[in-house]
Amino acid sequence: MTQDVFVFGTLKRGFALHERGLSRARFLGIFRTLECYPMLIAGPWFAPMMFNEPGNGYHVVGELYESGDDTIARLDQLESIGIPGNLRVELDVEPVAGGPIRTALAYMKSRQLAKPVHSDYLRVYEDGRFVPFDRRG
Repeated sequence: MTQDVFVFGTLKRGFALHERGLSRARFLGIFRTLECYPMLIAGPWFAPMMFNEPGNGYHVVGELYESGDDTIARLDQLESIGIPGNLRVELDVEPVAGGPIRTALAYMKSRQLAKPVHSDYLRVYEDGRFVPFDRRG
């Protein structure tokens, strides 16, 4: 079985966690959230975080992937699902170039994990300060 997954940060192509998380998933295109969400860079590792607070922030732009159960399991581990403050939610996304709305999984954080905050709300994540797992002291 497959499920669409919307990624907006370090899981996007060219960023630190893409190969570890989505190397076998099928890229579907550039999408944006149908509703506005707050997304910012926070925490000691400069991680992009989106909060499950629809109606706040911006329409977040990211990538959509078709993912199998094995990929979802790998993403759940990378995103610390099961540890308080780490969420996997469904949201609606639309292609930036136009097209039908799709429902996808997205990985979000709770605000208590967003300390310290390193940016204002963002539409697109393009920051290079994220510290990958293997470089943390």
